[in-house]
Amino acid sequence: MKTIKLIPILFIGFYFITGFTTPKPSATETIDQLIDKWHQSAAKANYVEYFQFMADNFIFMGTDPAERWNKEQFGAFCKPYFDQGKGWDFRKIERHIEISKDGKFAWFDEKITTWMKDCRGSGVLMKVGKEWKLSQYNLAVLIENDKIQDFIKLREATK
Repeated sequence: MKTIKLIPILFIGFYFITGFTTPKPSATETIDQLIDKWHQSAAKANYVEYFQFMADNFIFMGTDPAERWNKEQFGAFCKPYFDQGKGWDFRKIERHIEISKDGKFAWFDEKITTWMKDCRGSGVLMKVGKEWKLSQYNLAVLIENDKIQDFIKLREATK
């Protein structure tokens, strides 16, 4: 009879031990979520939130050959758009994340859908204290190999 009374107590104890603990996300999951939130902040045109994910020495390289901006320059570019509520909506199709052995650096590449159709983003993150910060992001428009000659002709025609 004592065993029957003990079963509910053990069950309740097991629930309290396991039911109230959430497994800590892996570094890869944390970075994946950070990049998702970063893109969502741009889609919401939330300037403060968007820039909080970036390291002080952040570099953004855009699709235009002239777009290589430090954090301050990129901020000056973004601010007028964000102030008007105009951001950009980059949505992940797939993402690959690698982390250095010492756990201080990470890099990723992602295929995203944008207003420019499918693009590739790649970036570098560094651990600052306990937080991951984006140090660099590079955005590239994807062009199929069988269309590259037409693309080259298009670029040459605009010079």
